[in-house]
Amino acid sequence: MSSLISPLGDTPVANRPDVEGVFDPATHTITYLVSDPATGAAAVIDPVLDFDAAAGRTSTASADRLLARIAELGLKLDWVLETHAHADHLTAATHLRDRTGAKIAIGENIIRVQEGFGPLFDMPDMPNPAVFDHLFEDGERLTLGELDIEVLHTPGHTPACVSYLIGDAVFVGDTLFMPDYGTARCDFPGGDAATLYRSIQRLFALPAETRLFVGHDYLPKDGRKAFAWETTVGQEKAANIHVGGGVSEADFVAMRTARDKTLGMPALILPSLQVNLRAGDLPPPDRQGRRYLRLPLNAV
Repeated sequence: MSSLISPLGDTPVANRPDVEGVFDPATHTITYLVSDPATGAAAVIDPVLDFDAAAGRTSTASADRLLARIAELGLKLDWVLETHAHADHLTAATHLRDRTGAKIAIGENIIRVQEGFGPLFDMPDMPNPAVFDHLFEDGERLTLGELDIEVLHTPGHTPACVSYLIGDAVFVGDTLFMPDYGTARCDFPGGDAATLYRSIQRLFALPAETRLFVGHDYLPKDGRKAFAWETTVGQEKAANIHVGGGVSEADFVAMRTARDKTLGMPALILPSLQVNLRAGDLPPPDRQGRRYLRLPLNAV
């Protein structure tokens, strides 16, 4: 059984977790199943709720396949961990909690994101951190069987982003992508390129051999032809096209700011935020039992 550790211990347990990544081609998201080989305790990081925007239809097919895999491996799901409130896919966290009793957790600054976006969608229930079972402070630790998880606050893409250091592996969400693709955008409310640079330097301070798992992958225009999501801290530090090789903070901020001005909004940002701020729960039903996602016009 996983439990929170407080106060913090002195040194992270160096065990090596088993990691399976599941790539979602519709959103380019990688969901991770992380487990302790000694006990079978497991966590899922950034699960996807399938969403057909044209039909306004959700599906738990991907999440159910993940549950089947957990059962096949004989694991016990203790935690559903979110790296941040995603703008590119809906989360299946609530579905996994309902099926397994696992706890949903996210960084404590999710409150800032709820405060910022709740009024956009006229969400009277926001801010409401209680939709999550636990909010992590920076540096907080918890156990997963015999594994130790350390929560690292790595803002910049959003103010609430966290990374999870689990044994010899770190799960960075949207903070970094594969070395040949670069880094996350910083133009969402509360995002900041200088803050992202400093968060990345914190990750770069980890041992070079630390396995690093990214939250999304997109194929670069030239070069790699297959999707990938595992690299190392050392490879990122040496070769990331945006921030590797000793790029200065000033140069990174200038590059990131200019690049962000060329980017369109994520296709699912409006529906995803309305669900993800509620930890994957859908908006409450109307008098006829129907649930609706709002589309604010000329507001973003």
